[in-house]
Amino acid sequence: MISHGKEIKVFAGNSNPALAEDICSELYKELGNATVSQFADGECSVSVAEPVRGKDVFIVQSTCNHVNDNLMELLIMIDAMRRASAGRVTAVIPYFGYARQDRKAKSRDPISAKLVANLITAAGADRVLTMDLHAAQIQGFFDIPVDNLMGAHLFVKHFIKKFGKGNEDVMIVSPDVGSTARVRAFSMKLGVNMAIVDKRRERANQSEVMNIIGNVEGKTCILLDDIVDTAGSLCGAAKAIKEIGGAKEVYACATHGVLSGPAIERIEESCIQELLLLDTIPYPKDKPACSKIRYISTASVFAEAIRRIYEEVSISNLFD
Repeated sequence: MISHGKEIKVFAGNSNPALAEDICSELYKELGNATVSQFADGECSVSVAEPVRGKDVFIVQSTCNHVNDNLMELLIMIDAMRRASAGRVTAVIPYFGYARQDRKAKSRDPISAKLVANLITAAGADRVLTMDLHAAQIQGFFDIPVDNLMGAHLFVKHFIKKFGKGNEDVMIVSPDVGSTARVRAFSMKLGVNMAIVDKRRERANQSEVMNIIGNVEGKTCILLDDIVDTAGSLCGAAKAIKEIGGAKEVYACATHGVLSGPAIERIEESCIQELLLLDTIPYPKDKPACSKIRYISTASVFAEAIRRIYEEVSISNLFD
C-alpha cells in the first residue's frame, strides 16, 4: 500500500521548465498548474492553482543561474506545497547549486552546500532527487533521504554507438586528479584505457596544465567532467592532450553545463570536436549558439526515478 500520496503531481519553477515538461511526458502526466513570478520589489511569488492535498508532489527546479532566485523559488514552492497539505514533497534538483562549496578551502570560509541543505530541509522537503553531485559527501549534509542519480551511462550509450566498445584507439581522460574515480568507472564501461591531466590551479576558474599521465598519442580522447563552468579547465586539458600528448582528436562530455563567462567562446575556439552535455541546466539564453555543443535528455532517467520513488521500489540500479 502506498501511504504517502494518492498520486504523482509534478510542478516546476522557472529554472528548467523544458526538462519538467519532458519528465511529465515520460510519466504521461500533465505538468502541475502553478505560477512562479516576482513582485515589483523582486520577492518571489508562488501561486498553486490546483489541489495537492495528500498528493505525492515532485518539484523540478535546478539551482542554476540565477542561482539565488532559483533557490528561493524552490524553497517557497516547497513551503507552499507543505502548507497545502501535500502527502510528500520531493525536491527534484537536476543541478545542485553551491555544491562546489562543500568544505573550508581556507580559514573563515563558509560551507555553503551544508547551509543550502539545511534550508531545503527546513522548508519542508521530505526527500531530494538530484544528479551527479559535485561531491558525493553532500548527501550526508541532508537529514532527509537524497537520491543522487548518475548521468554517465547516457554518455556511455552515445560513445559505444559512435566508437564501439573496447576500441583500442579510444582513451578516456580525466581533466584533473579529483575526477579520477569517475573517469575510471566510465572507462571500464567503455572497455578502454584512461589517462589523467595533472594541473595546478592558480586561482578560481583558472588553471595551468602541468603534465599528462598516460600515453594518448594517436588516440581519440574523450574528456569526462561533471561541470563545465567557464570551460577554462576543459579547453586547457583538451589543448594539452592534443599538443603535448599528441592525441588524434578530442571529444568532451559533462553532466552540468553552467557555461558562464567566456565559456561559449572558449569551446568554439578550442580543439574539442564535440561537447556533450546533459539537460540538467538549459542553454544560456543570453549566449550565442555553439556548433560544438550537443545536449542529451535526462527526462527518462528522472521520470523512472520518480516512478520508483512513488511506488516505493528500489532505484539503486539508476545510481550506476
